[in-house]
Amino acid sequence: MALSLSSTLLVVPIKKANPCFLRDPPSPSFLCSLISPPGCCGGGGRRAMVSHAVREEQSQATGVADTNTEEASAPPSDKVVLVIGGTGGVGQLIVASLLSLNIKSHLLLRDPNKALSLFGTHNEDKMKIWKGDTRNPSDIDPTMFEGITHVICCTGTTAFPSKRWEGDNTPERVDWEGIRNLVSALPPTLKRFILVSSVGVTKFNELPWSIMNMFGVLKFKKMGEDYVRNSGIPFTIIRAGRLTDGPYTSYDLNTLLKATAGERRAVVVGQGDKLVGEVSRLVVAEACIQALDIECTEGQIYEINSVKGEGPGSDPEKWKELFELADCTQ
Repeated sequence: MALSLSSTLLVVPIKKANPCFLRDPPSPSFLCSLISPPGCCGGGGRRAMVSHAVREEQSQATGVADTNTEEASAPPSDKVVLVIGGTGGVGQLIVASLLSLNIKSHLLLRDPNKALSLFGTHNEDKMKIWKGDTRNPSDIDPTMFEGITHVICCTGTTAFPSKRWEGDNTPERVDWEGIRNLVSALPPTLKRFILVSSVGVTKFNELPWSIMNMFGVLKFKKMGEDYVRNSGIPFTIIRAGRLTDGPYTSYDLNTLLKATAGERRAVVVGQGDKLVGEVSRLVVAEACIQALDIECTEGQIYEINSVKGEGPGSDPEKWKELFELADCTQ
């Protein structure tokens, strides 16, 4: 019997895929220097770049140099995390971190070959790849959730019309219909659903956000958030500022090779959609990883920026303090 192309667990040979770097069309310069919704760039890059950035960021946070070129060793975890959008700029870092933490990872992807080129092949007890598209409800096979304890969703598209809109890849289809389809299929046993969203979603009719929302990206992200909040599934929503650093979706290879959080490692966490600024992709990825285990983040929505200075790195206690402080100052 032929295998279905949708929601099929793939066992495929290693293939080297050429990275595809797309130029986004220019948007209003003054606005894009301030805000740009997460997920506004496509997947691509190389496995070594992702691993190097994660290891360098961890070593900068701990002050210990990493001389190991393989995945960091860690005790096995009882978590099984399904990542949606795992080949995007933030998603790559999330998956790389999960693998380095020895957390079993499942990926739902439109193009599984991208994952193979980024992360290589792994035994099924380490990583599984499913082919599917959240825009199509029939692609979301209930069997893919068997054994899953947590889900992280970091899908997205460009705010303004671009080549990435080809194939009906618009904000309405990705940020609203895709989220609705995914959340509708989640099992009630799920321990946590983490959604990466954007700052400004509650102010899409106000300047300057209304310019960014010209084609509905903030409105549809807010509709996706509301569907998550009303679903009854335990959730945490991370609203990211304009994404910077580690631009694995960039078309400039020289930029890719410099992918670290640099000096912007200090983290600002807020609530109420009041933050305006930038955030390192590495910080967003780490916030998602940390929220998996920090109980006070359940049922909460956070905005997150990063600024110059020393940050929490991967220290759970420091992240817990940041989230708790945001709760207290709301």
